[in-house]
Amino acid sequence: MADPDKSSPSNEPRLERRTVPRYSIIATAEAVEPTSSVRIVGRVSELSRKGCYLDALNSLPVGTSVQITISRDQGTFHSPARIIHVQERMGMGLVFVDMPADQLKLLESWLAELNA
Repeated sequence: MADPDKSSPSNEPRLERRTVPRYSIIATAEAVEPTSSVRIVGRVSELSRKGCYLDALNSLPVGTSVQITISRDQGTFHSPARIIHVQERMGMGLVFVDMPADQLKLLESWLAELNA
């Protein structure tokens, strides 16, 4: 019988794939699918230079392209994004794509503040 404490492919810990730090944040957000104009409103709970996690009861399918708007006292961030992970009735992970330079500058200022 195999030793349950020994690693095997079926019980190896999941490798962390993130390459940039994530920061906890509370900000309002809206993801809009441009073709159908479907809007998902929620709250961003995690933010990084590459993406965010949107807490929302409703979701769109993985792979859907959206326009994300994140609002907080320090301004409003806008970027195209793609849904890369869905937790039904909980939220969605989004990756920013083709982020405009001015929005990257705003995002980096927020991340510097959150890191302080």
